[in-house]
Amino acid sequence: MKKNIFLTGPPSSGKTTIIKKVIKKLGLHANGFYTEEERADGKRLGFLMKTLDGRTGYLAHQDIISDFHIRRYGVSIENIETIAVPSITPAKNNVIILDEIGKMECFSEVFKQAATNALDSSNIVVGTITLGGGDFIQEIKNRGDIEINEVTLDNRDSLPNLILRKISNLLKTKDRGPGLHS
Repeated sequence: MKKNIFLTGPPSSGKTTIIKKVIKKLGLHANGFYTEEERADGKRLGFLMKTLDGRTGYLAHQDIISDFHIRRYGVSIENIETIAVPSITPAKNNVIILDEIGKMECFSEVFKQAATNALDSSNIVVGTITLGGGDFIQEIKNRGDIEINEVTLDNRDSLPNLILRKISNLLKTKDRGPGLHS
């Protein structure tokens, strides 16, 4: 079983909604972050990062002045590195929530290293990853320890429970110790 469980799919397919449902039902210690769109009058203004311990900041916003942009959104490298990065540092046996490994986050070399450290840790990582992506994103997708589920209209309602079952099975396997895996 692969301990890094990720979702992918087009924008607005439900990836973050699934992550939030997993967080709500997890019942285990967890750390990490998820992203949400900020909208006003039906128009998307930017993207917020929210950590599981209550910190919030903009990942990107149309009013952020930055050397890094995706379409009309300026990306806040400072917020990525001071909010997202510390939140995905492996801690105890916590499940790490990593929403998302995407083009905006990958402008930060510090974030890319933190994401790699999380994936390399013994912690279970549940996250999202963009459909496309550059070299780093492709390297993550090609790891032998990552399972990627594409979110579709047909499976998005069943994915939260599927992920929770996978986490439970991974924990049972861990508890049995080395040499006892069937």
